[in-house]
Amino acid sequence: MFARLEQEEEEYRRLAPEAMKSRGSRGRRFPEEDCPFRTRFQRDRDRIIHSKAFRRLKHKTQVFIAPEGDHYRTRLTHTLEVAQIARTIARLLRLNEDLTEAVSLGHDLGHTPFGHAGEEILNRLVPGGFRHQEQSLRVVDLLEPYQLPGAGLNLTWEVRDGIKNHTGTGRPATREGETVHLADRIAYINHDIDDALRAGILRREDLPGDCLAVLGDTHSQRISRMIQDVVQTSAGGGKIRLSPEGGAVMEKLRQFLFQHVYTGSAAKKEEGKLQDFLTRLYYFYLKNPGELPVVPGGEEDTLERRAADYLAGMTDHYAIADFQRRFIPKVWMEWNE
Repeated sequence: MFARLEQEEEEYRRLAPEAMKSRGSRGRRFPEEDCPFRTRFQRDRDRIIHSKAFRRLKHKTQVFIAPEGDHYRTRLTHTLEVAQIARTIARLLRLNEDLTEAVSLGHDLGHTPFGHAGEEILNRLVPGGFRHQEQSLRVVDLLEPYQLPGAGLNLTWEVRDGIKNHTGTGRPATREGETVHLADRIAYINHDIDDALRAGILRREDLPGDCLAVLGDTHSQRISRMIQDVVQTSAGGGKIRLSPEGGAVMEKLRQFLFQHVYTGSAAKKEEGKLQDFLTRLYYFYLKNPGELPVVPGGEEDTLERRAADYLAGMTDHYAIADFQRRFIPKVWMEWNE
């Protein structure tokens, strides 16, 4: 019955001094009684896993838009890989794994359909811009209902901070948040190489040889050596980081991917169609606000923000179906079937 209290005490005995302890959380925006058998961060993790926004990640693009193969990453499998890498680092550094996992699982809840292409389009359309990390925070703070209207999932301050600052210029306030920030990059650099090799966009001999000499020839070796580098470099305290050599290798691989995969490759050949696709849906909802759902607590939001919320929450499949419903004549669709 009092398993939470025992776990909280165990954290002080087991975790590193600089690790975030559940009992030391700044708490929630809306006060709640603590769970008798789960810590606050375990409860946050569970709320995220059971959310509809989390389930929708399985049908959202990571890099390859609507891939025909079964083995390409989606936004959900990316999230799970981030969580695995981050938990491993947290365990080795004696950080709070529950907090690390909760941030990992929630970090991309606000991502758009069609990956970063969708994000770039909304960023151009929406007044004030659109950034998926801020949208992820908006999802857990408002859009994903739990108990109190307008309270979202009512997560702890530390999880919300890690979600908001997992990318971009912001710095997470906890070492656990910093771990997710780095694990996100380790995950996508390595799995995007793996997917590009599978798709034939890259060949093994195309990869920078000096990077492979440091990290290894296989997907598993590269992830393992990056994790080892992070743990060895960060064990003395301070910011969670790679060594200077490890950071330089990671950045070189990242720039390589931008040059050969993220820009102008076959993986991006459909992106030109997305701009008109999502733009037309966006302006449709601006002209037809009655078609937008009403979110408790969001009544004061601008129409543009409400339209962005709705589009960002769509899966790839739902967005395509919605476009067909709005713009493709039904008679033609029946004839085409």
